Amino acid sequence: MMVLVDRMRELEARAADKSGRSAARFAKRGQCLPRERLARLLDPGAPFLTIGNMAGYLRDGAEPDASVPGASQIAGIGYVSGIRCMIVANDSGIDAGAITDPGGEKIIRAQEIALENRLPFIFLVESAGANLMRYRVERFIHGGAIFRNLSRLSAAGCPVITVLHGSSTAGGAYMPGLSDYVISVRGRGRAFLGGPPLVKAATGETADAEELGGAEMHSIKTGLVEYLAEDDVAALGMARKVIGGLKWDRACHTAAAFDPPRYSSGDLAAIVPADSRKPYDMREIAARLTDGSDFTEFKPLFGPQTVCLQGTIHGHNCAIIGNNGPIDNAGAMKAAQFIQLCCQLDRPIIYLQNTTGYMVGVTYEQAGMIKNGAAMIQAVANATVPQITLMIGASFGAGNYGMCGRAFEPRFLFSWPNASTGVMGGEQAAKTMTIVATEGAALRGQEPDMDALRAQEDRIIKLFGDQADAFTTSGLQLDDGMIDPCDSRKVLGFCLATIAEAAKRKLHPVTFGTARF
Repeated sequence: MMVLVDRMRELEARAADKSGRSAARFAKRGQCLPRERLARLLDPGAPFLTIGNMAGYLRDGAEPDASVPGASQIAGIGYVSGIRCMIVANDSGIDAGAITDPGGEKIIRAQEIALENRLPFIFLVESAGANLMRYRVERFIHGGAIFRNLSRLSAAGCPVITVLHGSSTAGGAYMPGLSDYVISVRGRGRAFLGGPPLVKAATGETADAEELGGAEMHSIKTGLVEYLAEDDVAALGMARKVIGGLKWDRACHTAAAFDPPRYSSGDLAAIVPADSRKPYDMREIAARLTDGSDFTEFKPLFGPQTVCLQGTIHGHNCAIIGNNGPIDNAGAMKAAQFIQLCCQLDRPIIYLQNTTGYMVGVTYEQAGMIKNGAAMIQAVANATVPQITLMIGASFGAGNYGMCGRAFEPRFLFSWPNASTGVMGGEQAAKTMTIVATEGAALRGQEPDMDALRAQEDRIIKLFGDQADAFTTSGLQLDDGMIDPCDSRKVLGFCLATIAEAAKRKLHPVTFGTARF
């Protein structure tokens, strides 16, 4: 496991290192690097939950040893002037912060989290916009969701604050336009629907960037900019002041006092095998997540491979559903009932996924596996409480659905580096196709070509294996990021606190988003 964690850390450092190579260029312009901007914005020493740290990995056309994760965007939940906020920063140290497909997906996911958890949204903008050399019409269409979400955040009563550190061009100009408050850096911050090259190409007019969309022009003539700052540091100080001045509801911090677990979270790497085919006991995981390592197990003797627990994490009541193997009929029925009881108690549910799926075979089919599995999936899909998912091992077949996979929209979903996901294991898929081919040949009165079938099996195993890997699925943003197993309790506690605050926060919606009359 630690080898996988080390690989995750190396990949995280790869993005920071690449951005950091632009330090001299930023310093010459009197600017802060994107990660320094984030550090200056956040409250010192306060926790920060990174979102999408592996986003875009293996999607940039590079080989694994050169691919850079992060999608040229930095995102996460942190504290600004004592207020929990969602923050997105264009990583303009990498490809000038150009927004790629993974980058757009990451921004949209951050906005969704902010809206669902009633968080102010802060955007630190410096982006070359979309990469026209890699233009795709579907990217243009789907990218509109960024603007839709900014409008919905504002209308819902979640303040949207944009800091213009550099250019915000073309469609990107609507980012400040759809913000409640805009802070722009004099001489650097710019917003225009068409930059000087486009204006020249479209109209023949020669325009200076500052007169076309400079910070000072927008603060004096258009009113797009509320606050004009002299440099990055001053702009971020203004952003902190604006957030602090919102008087955002601080009466939401309601967690009770709690005891640490009696078992160290450092044990998790040793408990969980890197090979997802090897079983382990979910109670051992729970003992390192819950306060005081204390929990109550629901129906321990009925469907024992599906573990249902009640406890607290960082003082927040919660439920845990985990897998000690495949989900059988009794386990599915137990989980469905347990989810219903959690909804009755308004208790968030945490899913610890490590399952090969629902049981198959004559005995299980005749006992109603389809019906019972469907009941569990129905319960997950319609649960009225927040749900959080940790992918901590295998996640195959409909077990991914029944354990609240990405398609079921859990409030948060994180992966451990050892997670493995797919419709089934590669070996099972390969053997299935061999059996189908062999039986088909027999029906035709032919002998199967065993060499060809072995080659087919190898191709199928590789096809499935290449996509099951946690680094691949996290790069595809089938989660909200990859975490060190030892950080699981801190991450879950942070998520539960975010959810609890959202439940108690009173918003003041309006019938429209930001109005710049």
